[in-house]
Amino acid sequence: MTGGIQVPAPQALGRTGRAGGWLRGSRGGLLAVAVVVGAGSGLGAVAFRYLIYFFTWLATGHVQFGQQGRVPSTHLPWLGLAFFVVIPVIGGLIYGPLIYRYAREARGHGVPEVMIAVAAEGGRIRPQVAAVKSVASAVCIAVGGSVGREGPIVQIGSALASSLGQWVRMPENRLRILVACGAAGGIAATFNAPITGVFFGVEIILRELSVEAVFTVMLSAMVADLLSRQFLGDAPFLSGLPSGIALHHLTSYLLIAGLAVVAALIGLAFAKILYATEDLCDRIWGSRPEWARPAVGGILLGLLLLALPQMYGVGYPVLYKAVGGSYALWFLIILAAGKIIACSLTIGIGGSGGVFAPSLFIGATSGMAFGEIAHHLIGPAAGQPALYAVVAMGAVFAAAARAPLTSVASVVEMTGDFTLTLPVMLAVAIATATSRGLSYGTIYTTKLLRRGTDIDRVPSADPFEDLTAADAMRRFPAPLATANGPSGLPGVSAAGHPALPGPVTRQRSPQVLFATESLTQAVRQLELYGHDGLPVISDDGQHLQGWLTSQNVLQAVARHIGAAQAGAAQPQPAGGPALPGRQDDLHQAPTLLGGFKVLEIAITVGSPAAGRKLGDIAWPPGCVPVSVQDARTLRDPDPGVTLAPGDRVSLLARTQ
Repeated sequence: MTGGIQVPAPQALGRTGRAGGWLRGSRGGLLAVAVVVGAGSGLGAVAFRYLIYFFTWLATGHVQFGQQGRVPSTHLPWLGLAFFVVIPVIGGLIYGPLIYRYAREARGHGVPEVMIAVAAEGGRIRPQVAAVKSVASAVCIAVGGSVGREGPIVQIGSALASSLGQWVRMPENRLRILVACGAAGGIAATFNAPITGVFFGVEIILRELSVEAVFTVMLSAMVADLLSRQFLGDAPFLSGLPSGIALHHLTSYLLIAGLAVVAALIGLAFAKILYATEDLCDRIWGSRPEWARPAVGGILLGLLLLALPQMYGVGYPVLYKAVGGSYALWFLIILAAGKIIACSLTIGIGGSGGVFAPSLFIGATSGMAFGEIAHHLIGPAAGQPALYAVVAMGAVFAAAARAPLTSVASVVEMTGDFTLTLPVMLAVAIATATSRGLSYGTIYTTKLLRRGTDIDRVPSADPFEDLTAADAMRRFPAPLATANGPSGLPGVSAAGHPALPGPVTRQRSPQVLFATESLTQAVRQLELYGHDGLPVISDDGQHLQGWLTSQNVLQAVARHIGAAQAGAAQPQPAGGPALPGRQDDLHQAPTLLGGFKVLEIAITVGSPAAGRKLGDIAWPPGCVPVSVQDARTLRDPDPGVTLAPGDRVSLLARTQ
């Protein structure tokens, strides 16, 4: 294409374009997508629970297994007690290759992967993670993996939300909120605890307390819980605990304070042992094929299950029996220690599952042991041992995850006993403070710290997060309609257009930046796709607002720093600056700008543009100069720039 360009008038705005623009650019659109995310994560949580039941029944003949003790599988009776060793190996041969081949981020407890996706990758999670995590975690738990189902459902719900948001082409700031909506919906539906879901999504995943984010996450959690109740009922999740648990004496608060310190130490020990076991497994396994690791490691897990079958699977039936007083003091201590080892080993050998349910199990059994000791030493004045079991559930998780709001809400909602609010609040507060004083990372963030990523650091005034693409771009004199935008904007007539003043040496379909995306993302995009700049479009995708180059970014940052030094710096968003990842993960789903091309025009000797100012040249309608490059410098298209032979002018040209 030389000497001219066809510039047909743009097509009228279609229904799809209007709907997409409304979803991306309006508050109502965000809420509408959040409702869909809530429905998807709620149904996903229900399906995941039944998937676990199905695989567990397939392996053992029961939908839940382990509380019966050392009994063989009714489906594989010929294996006898060897079943406990054989079945984890068979399961490892299924989920190990599945994770290794299709989604390696599905390994482990899943929540750190969601946290880093929100903090550093703009909320982008690969779509296949939801399917792989569902099957891999369900199989892992069904064959004896001593892990929980909340981590998988958080990753599943978040992956579904991210996939929907990327399909709608949501800007990053909204995509992150949607990921938190998916996590909140999954937690709410799994535990019939919508408030816990909201706190988990906001406190752990999003780490931002804006009104818009909280309300959106709340809506998603409500929808998810409402749908799950139609399948799973509306009884409290931990309805199997003893009724009438109460605090009868104010002096018991002293015992609860002491329990909180003990629980904090147990929660920290759980996190330390978890990662120490993972390191040990890494050293032993070395460079052998990762897909085979769960199967080989399954032998060790099976031997542990053979010795302590109560560690099989998630373990809620065992938790109920423990809090109900069915186990002796010494066995409660063994159960707590066994769960720490079994969960750590399951994840260390490459298993897939969460750590929230194990935290509850460890807290319940260790708290019950504490209550039994207090009852023996003090008598009835100490209260029911089950009280300390319930309180310790929240305290252990608070210490491990350092999420006090989620911890309080989870215990109160999941037990359905709001009379326990005050003692749980006291224990959680002390456990959180103790944990913070003794350790920096949490059971979730330590995994990221080991990769060199710290999302807990105190944010500073960072212009790359404070400023958006719209703040730095060079605005067009008038907005241009995109392929889905309204007709009638300037520069769209094809009649009698002049020829281009030189040959087209290069053309490309440009990726786009949304106006509200941060400069962090803009720099990533410029590095990957925009040597001579990128177009910036409105959040509704209807208008091209301007052009952004690396030079524009530096100028905007310099202005921001100058303003900050003068005392006018803006606050940094709660999420903290995005952190660089692998090159192929910087932007997994680039968005092409339909209806436009970027043309590079060479100014040659004898060109009618040579020696003339850029502003004096009649460009074809629909063509907008966006940059000028001479032998050394890439410049903005200032109308006063005089073109010379050898210069190259980049045009944003309409093709539809």
